[in-house]
Amino acid sequence: MIADKIQKYLGKASWIRKMFEEGAALRKIHGEKNVYDFTLGNPAVEPPEAFHRELRKIAEHPEAGMHRYMSNAGYEETRRAVAEVLSERSSKTVGAGHVIMTCGAGGALNVVLKTILNPGEEIIILSPYFVEYNFYIDNHGGIPCPVATDPETFQPDLAAIEAAISSKTRALIINSPNNPTGVVYPRATLEKLGKLVSRKEQELGRTIFVISDEPYAGIVYDWLEIPSLFDCVRNAVIVTSHSKDLALPGERIGYLAASPEMEDVGKFMEGAVFCNRILGFVNAPALIQRLVTGLQHESVDIGEYQEKRDILYNHLTGLGFRMVKPDGAFYLFPRSPLEDDVEFVKAAQQHRILLVPGTGFGAPGYFRIAYCMEKEMIERSLPAWEDLARNLSLI
Repeated sequence: MIADKIQKYLGKASWIRKMFEEGAALRKIHGEKNVYDFTLGNPAVEPPEAFHRELRKIAEHPEAGMHRYMSNAGYEETRRAVAEVLSERSSKTVGAGHVIMTCGAGGALNVVLKTILNPGEEIIILSPYFVEYNFYIDNHGGIPCPVATDPETFQPDLAAIEAAISSKTRALIINSPNNPTGVVYPRATLEKLGKLVSRKEQELGRTIFVISDEPYAGIVYDWLEIPSLFDCVRNAVIVTSHSKDLALPGERIGYLAASPEMEDVGKFMEGAVFCNRILGFVNAPALIQRLVTGLQHESVDIGEYQEKRDILYNHLTGLGFRMVKPDGAFYLFPRSPLEDDVEFVKAAQQHRILLVPGTGFGAPGYFRIAYCMEKEMIERSLPAWEDLARNLSLI
C-alpha cells in the first residue's frame, strides 16, 4: 500500500519518538508525576517576553496584505535582520541576498541538499548524529557516509574525515553545539577543517560544501564562543531555526545562509530559492517571519538550562555514570553501563526513566538525556536514578 522504501524506513523510525510514545503509555499507568521522560528535545520554557510583545503588536496593528505570498526567499526585512546578526558574528559582510527564510532547520537542510546533490553523491555526517540526516540525504538521492568522532571528546576526527572524502563527496554536515552530545567545536578545529576541505577540493577538482546545522547556537554555557563557519570555510552554508533559542519549535521558522565568499554564491542562492518552492515549502510562514524580524538578539534564559545541566551532570557522575560535560544545547550523552545500550534503556524504563539509546544516533554504547524538561521533574527523578545505579552496581 505504501512505498517499499518507506515501509523499510518505518522500521528504522526515530528512537526518540518511539520512546516518547512509550512514555505516554507509562504515564497512563503510573501518572504524570511518576514518569521521568528525558526523550524529546521539546523545550519546556516559554518564549521570551519580547515575542509576546511583537505578537500583540502585529495582532493589534495588522497591515494590508500581510498574509499574502511574498518572495520564495522570504521578506526582505526579515532576511536583512538575520544577515545583520550573521555579519556581527563573522568577519564577512552577509547580505539579505545570502539568506532564505525556511520552514525550520529541517526545511533548510532539505533545501540545501536538494540544491547541491546529484544522485549517488555522498554526504559525510559525524557520529553520533541527528538520525533524520540519513532520511534527509536519501530524500535527494544522496548517500550518507558516517564518520565517527573522537570517542573520548566527541570532537571531529580530522584524519578520519580526510580518509572518508572521495570523488563522490558533495558535502559534510557538522552540528555544533551538538545533538546528542552537547559538545561545541572550537574555532581552531573549524579552521583546520576548512583547510582540509580546501585541500581536498583542489585535489579532486570539485566543490565540497560544509553545512553547519546550528539550532543550538544560541544555547551555550560559560560565555563559550560559537565561531562563525563563514570565517573558517569558504563553501559554507549555515542552516538553523528559532526552535531552541526562542523556544518556538512548533512554529517551524528557520533560515539558510550562504557564505558571501562561496564559489558562485549567486547561482547557489538562485537554486536554493527555486528548491524552497518546488519542495512544497513555497515560503516560510508569513506571520512568524514578521515576528522574528525584531527578535534576532532575543533568547530564552540560558541560565535555566545551565542549572538543569549541572543538577543532572553532578548527580549522575556522582553515581558513577561517565560522560563528557556538555558546553551547549540541552543534552547529556553518557556511556551505557551495559554493553547493549538498548538493554540499558529498557532497564531504566523499569524505574520509569525514559531515555534514548545511542544506537538511535549511530553511536551504540551510549544513551541520550534531554534536560529541557521542567526542573521539578528533573529533581523528582533523582531517587529513581539512584535506584537504577544501585541495581546496576554502580554504587
